[in-house]
Amino acid sequence: MSRRKTERLLNLVICLLATRRPLSAEHIRQAVPGYDADNDEAFQRMFERDKNELREIGIPIEVHKDPWEEDPGYRIVRQAYELPEITLEPDEAAVVGLAAQVWQRASLAEAASGALLKLRAGGVETDEAYGVLGGALELRVDTQDPAFPALWEAVRDRRAVRFAYRAAASQNVLTRTVEPWGVVSRRGRWYMVGHDRDRDAPRVFRLSRIGGAVTTVGRPGSVVVPEGVDIKSMVVYSDAAIRERTALVRVRQDTCQGLRQVAKAVRPVGDGWDELEVDFTDPGRLAGWIVGFAADAEVVGPPDARDAVICRLKGALA
Repeated sequence: MSRRKTERLLNLVICLLATRRPLSAEHIRQAVPGYDADNDEAFQRMFERDKNELREIGIPIEVHKDPWEEDPGYRIVRQAYELPEITLEPDEAAVVGLAAQVWQRASLAEAASGALLKLRAGGVETDEAYGVLGGALELRVDTQDPAFPALWEAVRDRRAVRFAYRAAASQNVLTRTVEPWGVVSRRGRWYMVGHDRDRDAPRVFRLSRIGGAVTTVGRPGSVVVPEGVDIKSMVVYSDAAIRERTALVRVRQDTCQGLRQVAKAVRPVGDGWDELEVDFTDPGRLAGWIVGFAADAEVVGPPDARDAVICRLKGALA
């Protein structure tokens, strides 16, 4: 099946799932990308083939005949479409979940979102659960951490990895060898959970603290994920244990309102500047926020937070 046809079929499913009332063929023709908007006969042939193919693979498209309408309407009832509960082994669940999360910025999602917008513009009510930001067919991950692709492949292939890691407390950079169990997201940050061979214990690693290349160690299939391990709970516990610190940020008066709102203290320091006390746990995350204010904000301390900002700015300059 061609990519174009696959996109059209998936967008058709999304539209028929999202609508709160049956859609006429003409509504579908205007909303779903891929249908011929000019040739009536070609559209009818294509639409009939698409309906038959979806029904053949078990997707129940219902036809509703309204006595007040000339044309029939079509929709997919969510309860009939959704799969029953599926039980997976821990390793199967890890791979399926990770594969779903890396479906990012797909053209399918963009086209489907456009189709839903067309339906709404045409006066058709749609279910918000299938809106632009979410839905049954779109799962996204948004990470710019360079280590993510290599770690994802290592989890998939069950291979150990080696990388340089900057510790949160001491800021020392050490080489770590880890048997990865999974990669998960929490509060916008990405973490890898696995068995640290150097410490012979389970550990949680934040991807933003991994520097340089991630190399694989050993053969595929050599890593065994312990039965019953709860990766998400380990990340939650590790995240809660991170010590919160306070950064001193100098900002120009009457600017940086977002920073001022979260600051626990604000005081004038003269020459048109104020000094803010802002709590943080990750210098890199704080730096990413501060640089967005350009010349209106400057981190005074602690040193690692200031260095993180300077590193960001040098990277942007390069």
